[in-house]
Amino acid sequence: MSKQFWIALLVVAAILGGILAVSNHHKPLADGSSGTPTEHIEGKGSTGVKLVEYGDYECPVCASFYTAAKEVAAKYSDQITFQFRNLPLTAIHQNAFAGARAAEAAGLQNKYWEMHDLLYTNQSAWAQASDPKSFFDGYAAQLGIDATRFNADYASESVNNAINADLAAFHQTGDEMATPTFYLDGKKLDNTKLVDSSGEPSVAAFSALIDAEIAAKNKH
Repeated sequence: MSKQFWIALLVVAAILGGILAVSNHHKPLADGSSGTPTEHIEGKGSTGVKLVEYGDYECPVCASFYTAAKEVAAKYSDQITFQFRNLPLTAIHQNAFAGARAAEAAGLQNKYWEMHDLLYTNQSAWAQASDPKSFFDGYAAQLGIDATRFNADYASESVNNAINADLAAFHQTGDEMATPTFYLDGKKLDNTKLVDSSGEPSVAAFSALIDAEIAAKNKH
């Protein structure tokens, strides 16, 4: 696919995000006040540089960025930390919150990143399903997760509040709701600059920005 196609897709996502931000602005989040934002982090972070992604497991653009983001996290595993937080756009993605529940529930059995990976690599299977939980149960079994505990955690108030706390944390940035949204040391990245000449999400494009941020930090 062309770079123009990907840029157009990202622009549409941003516009939809803006619509969501306006429509949800006056709607209170479902009791995220008693939760704290999630802290799912990979990498040793020896340079102090941090890359954060706010993502939606049902979002097709997030799925397109998944492989590049994973490769970036692996490439810089010693130098940076990579963090994923939930931003389910429930107004347009009916199963997004459910996907976030599955990942958070798996995380309570130390299988967060494994479930994260399965949700993205199998997105086309569960995203439009009338019963996505049946797919999540299969992924949990595949990962050796205790089913009884997974079911309880999936439905729990604590998991619900953790996801809503991530949403609240994103709202505090003042940015429009669009996924994926990446922040490099607190600075929002332009997704159209994270793709290569063919329009595909690019490890090289991420790397150029990360290398520059590491170099800037080394000057201090």
